[in-house]
Amino acid sequence: MAALFGARVRRLRTAAGLTQAELGERTHVVSTRITQIERASGAKPTLELARALDTALGADDLLVELWPYVYREAFPDWSRAFITHSERAVSIREYAAHVVPGLLQTKEYARAVLSVGLTLSGEEQLEERLAFRMTRQGRLGSPDRPELWVILDEAVLRRPVGGHAVTGKQLARLLDAASERHITVQVLPFDQGEHDAMGGSLTVLTLPDGSEVAYTEGAHYGQLIEDPAEVRHFMVTYDRLRANALPPLMSLDMIRSAMEGYNRGANLPPRAERRRVAQEQLQQSGGRQLRGGGRRVPGRRPGP
Repeated sequence: MAALFGARVRRLRTAAGLTQAELGERTHVVSTRITQIERASGAKPTLELARALDTALGADDLLVELWPYVYREAFPDWSRAFITHSERAVSIREYAAHVVPGLLQTKEYARAVLSVGLTLSGEEQLEERLAFRMTRQGRLGSPDRPELWVILDEAVLRRPVGGHAVTGKQLARLLDAASERHITVQVLPFDQGEHDAMGGSLTVLTLPDGSEVAYTEGAHYGQLIEDPAEVRHFMVTYDRLRANALPPLMSLDMIRSAMEGYNRGANLPPRAERRRVAQEQLQQSGGRQLRGGGRRVPGRRPGP
């Protein structure tokens, strides 16, 4: 797909009578970057660059629509259709059961999340997935940005993904994001008990034509639901989660409290170091008792 994308760029550039250097000037990249794209070598194009190329070459969104498929090899089959739909969605409603949603992840948190899982084949694929995830976040700041409503299970706040420092910064990112008018964040606390989405995460997308699709995902699987009757079922499930979650202001207070806890924890030595120091102190304490007390005296037996 990267080769197909490059071939389309080359064909459009030739038809427009542009050199690689001229196209690079119009898209604010060096000519060697255009060469890499046309030859499908080097780093894959970002969504921002795909849009710039589309505009410069008058491609009528051809390159933008093709762009998600350039990265398709980096993702399992069941997530590709969802990614395509989410790039067009005007509204995204998401319940996250285990980790912060990708659109709101920091780079360090995303790396920790993406570095585990059965579908990862190696470091190169990890870097592709990471670059793609970071690029997708750019849509939240674009003119056609979607309305984003996120419900976080309390487990998301309690699990230190990537360590205390990484998670602390991630929660700070959530607080910043929630200050945007088009982003709402809620927390579903543990004390709400069982619910219909306990098996995994749930996303409901509203597309430009008003239609809606749902997507459910677990650790190693995902399913896109397009049947209207089934989608309505998941919409009801989401509405119930939203009703049971803490109000936004209370949710932000819980996120802030968790963040402060992680920030305190980040200043502590690593667990292995704490264990080593504790063992040394215990040994020193035992030695001092022997040196100061001499021979140990057995305790007096209780009388009859």
